[in-house]
Parts: sequence; structure tokens; C-alpha cells
Amino acid sequence: MEILMMAVLGIIVYVIARMAMKEPILPWKDKKSQGTKFTKKQEKKKKHNVELDEEPSIFQDLLHDVKEIKHHMIRHHDDTFIMFAEVEPVNYFLLSDKEQEAIDVTMETWLSQVNYNVKPYLQNRFIDLSDPIEEMRQNMMKAEDLHENALEYGKSMVDDLTRWQAIAPRYETKRYLIFSYKVKVSDITADDKEEFENKIIDKAFAELYRRVNTAKSQLRKARMYVELLPDEGILDVLYHTFNRRKAVRNRFKDFGANEMLALYVTADQDDTRIELVKEAIENEFSEEEIELKDEEKSELEEDEKAS
Repeated sequence: MEILMMAVLGIIVYVIARMAMKEPILPWKDKKSQGTKFTKKQEKKKKHNVELDEEPSIFQDLLHDVKEIKHHMIRHHDDTFIMFAEVEPVNYFLLSDKEQEAIDVTMETWLSQVNYNVKPYLQNRFIDLSDPIEEMRQNMMKAEDLHENALEYGKSMVDDLTRWQAIAPRYETKRYLIFSYKVKVSDITADDKEEFENKIIDKAFAELYRRVNTAKSQLRKARMYVELLPDEGILDVLYHTFNRRKAVRNRFKDFGANEMLALYVTADQDDTRIELVKEAIENEFSEEEIELKDEEKSELEEDEKAS
């Protein structure tokens, strides 16, 4: 009897040990999966990371054949133009039933009038508290009537906010409308290539701007305000799309302030210095044009003398 009890106890210990090591109880049984096993918590965390860093499929169509970003539009090589508009939402659930009904009617009216390509895009960003924190720090340092204890408390609070933003990031949702329009090049006539390009851009901008204004006028009745994004705004959206985690540390607004969006690298300059450089560049171009005209004139005179 004692031998039997020891054998049963040994079997129980063996089964528990195999289950703890996540191995099959029967050694000769093949494992169902040879890869690394994850717990449910690890799988959920990994899935969350993939979803957070994954590029939205909508931008695969928008950016696969981009030619340039100019004139508040993204231009493709096939003369398809994209225009972005940011929408300031209304707090729908804080309104009364009558106000909600009015918003629903307005939205239905606008959607019924849309017979062209328009896509909504919601972008979740990490909330950037750098500007409010810096403003608090500046106001605290400029205040002359603060007690020493109050100053120490303010510094500790600013430091806590900075750490809290890094440790526990929060999200905010940006809402956009994306309008697209393809120009029929065969319908445009021009005398030269430059005029042809200008007419393509003007036609695309006029059509897309009309659509943005239609949405702006209609959605204003629903307390939603639509604003056209400039070139910098479009770049900001794309930057946050493909750099979700880096956008808090390396802010897009700092690129322009540090002149990192320029065609060439320069040091920090004031506005007066920049205007002087622009005038010098314009004068240089005008002098080159005068020299070219003089050369052409001299060549014509020589040709006339030769003839």
C-alpha cells in the first residue's frame, strides 16, 4: 500500500512539473507548437503594440505615388490631388435631444449632397504637454511676489507633470476630412508647359476648395468647424501618422522653429537678417537676368552685323 501511494504521489508531482514547464505530459507526444509560447497578457500587449505602430491602410493609397506637396494639396503623378481639412467636433452627448436631432439632420443633408470622393480620418496622438508645462514654468519664474515655498512647490509640480507625461502618456483624437480630385488633362489647353502646369493646379485647387467650403458651410450649422490645412498642416498629419511614438519627443512644430524644413541648413537668425538675405537673393537673380539679356542683345547685334 505504501509503495502504491508513493507511486501515485510521484505521478502527481510529475504531471504538475510538466504542466509548469508547459511541456506535454507524455514525453513521446509531439508538441502542438514549436515556437515561443506567450501568455495571454503578453499576447495582448504584443497585439496592442502592432496596432499602435501599424500604418493606416488609407495612406497606402494616398502616398504610394506622390509627386509633391504644394499649394495646400498632395499631388500624384497621375494628376490626382488630395486636400486635407481639420474638423473641430461638437460634444454631441452633452446636448439636448432637440439639438442632437438638428445635428443629425445637418449631417444627413450634407452627406446626401456629396457625390464625390471624401474620406473621414481619425488620428490618435499622444497628448503633448510641453507647451503648457513651459508656459507654467515661465510664468512661475517671472512672478516676483511668490513665496519661496510656493516656488519650490511649483517646480516640483512641473517636474511631476514632465515625468507623468513620459511615464503615462494619454491620447487625443484629431479629426480630418480628405478630399481627392483627378484632373482631366485632356480638357486643358495651354501655349507652353508652364501655363499648362498652372492651369492643372488652379483647376484642382478650385474644385477641392469648393468642396471644402461646402463642408465648412454645412457642418458649421452642426457646430462643427472645418479648416483647410496648409502644406505644413499636411506634413504634420503625415509625420504623426508614421512617427506615433517619436512625435512627443521630436515635435514637428520644432522643426520649423529650428529651420529644419528649409532646403539648406542655417543657424538661428532673426527676421531682419532673413529679409536681408531674401533681398540679396532677389537682387542676385535680377542681375543674372540683366546679364543674360545683355548677352542675348549682343549676340543679336553680332548676327545682324554678320548678315
